[in-house]
Amino acid sequence: MSTSPVLRHLGDLKKYAITAQDNVKQIYLAGPEYGCSASVFFEVWEPGASQPPNSHPCSAETFVILSGQGRAHCDDTTTDLVPGDVLVLPAGSVHQVENSSATQRMYAVTVMASDMGAMAGGFAALVTGGLAEDLDELDLNALFSR
Repeated sequence: MSTSPVLRHLGDLKKYAITAQDNVKQIYLAGPEYGCSASVFFEVWEPGASQPPNSHPCSAETFVILSGQGRAHCDDTTTDLVPGDVLVLPAGSVHQVENSSATQRMYAVTVMASDMGAMAGGFAALVTGGLAEDLDELDLNALFSR
């Protein structure tokens, strides 16, 4: 049985905030909708932004820091983040990632190892059910070296 690859284009990508108050946004790249058991995002933190402490009982979460600087809190450990760092947060850990810069965005590739779990429809569905907006020039320059 043969299947076709999934190809998405820059014009297909949107930046999502799960709620109107969120200042951390995800750009959904791949996930269950595209035949992938993991969900993959570019993640964007505004200066000083962080997501609330959260946990994924069934999934490890991996962040590859592309630009900016940040800090990760995982259970009782705090770690500084710089471009090139790869952060793996174990399944079940209570964690929070924050942008420690007051002036520039932080960007990362984020992989949710398994998009199953307590949320109906998975994490990708939670994200894409949020508020969508177009990528701006800062996003395009940081992510795609135009």
